[in-house]
Amino acid sequence: MGSVIWAVGLTKQYGDQSAVDGISLEVSQGESVAIMGPSGSGKTTLMHLLSGILSPDQGEVRLRDGSEDGVVVSALSAERRARLRRERVGFVFQEGLLLRELTARENVAVPLMLAGSGRRRAEEHADQWLAALGLAGMESRRPGELSGGQQQRVAIARAQAVTPGIVFADEPTGALDSATSTQVLDALLNSTTSRGAPLVMVTHDADVAARCSRIIRLEDGRVVHDSRVEETRVEESR
Repeated sequence: MGSVIWAVGLTKQYGDQSAVDGISLEVSQGESVAIMGPSGSGKTTLMHLLSGILSPDQGEVRLRDGSEDGVVVSALSAERRARLRRERVGFVFQEGLLLRELTARENVAVPLMLAGSGRRRAEEHADQWLAALGLAGMESRRPGELSGGQQQRVAIARAQAVTPGIVFADEPTGALDSATSTQVLDALLNSTTSRGAPLVMVTHDADVAARCSRIIRLEDGRVVHDSRVEETRVEESR
């Protein structure tokens, strides 16, 4: 499988504190990657660097864009990074961050319209994604009329609607009960990896991480463990 995103020597400091310290990694097509570690270990900062929300103080991030070498995300202007995120990157956050005054359909349609789709086509596409995630018949409901799990599935539909090359999720099940968490994780994994896109997810939950194909653990801004889940299971069984 080819790499979709690769990073070399990523470093990010806040004052005298290194949030991310010299991290290099690659994420391949179809991978689901869980980033774990204690609070303050650099998980969210690393995800924001990989996704282009933040620029590194040192190092670079490349995202495959059809060219052999990919585009150096970290070298782009803020405006071009924002455009790249709209067109090539999907995001799912812990609280969903849905627009409360918009319906489920409108929330999913917004990124499509920002990418250039007409309203009617965007809303038709939004309805298809909502139906695929088990929300048929709920298109006209606002977030306040949906359960927490339903809101997260709307957020997943919104992230997937532009068919991003990679999806990032920050504690997507952190505010949900166990049963709902399983449903949302199923929807997130199936809607991403089934079409070959990688998923990079920050989580504190070991059960959630175990559903991914790869686990990266951070401590003090550095990678201290990086393995395939199946490899870990084989080692533990010996």
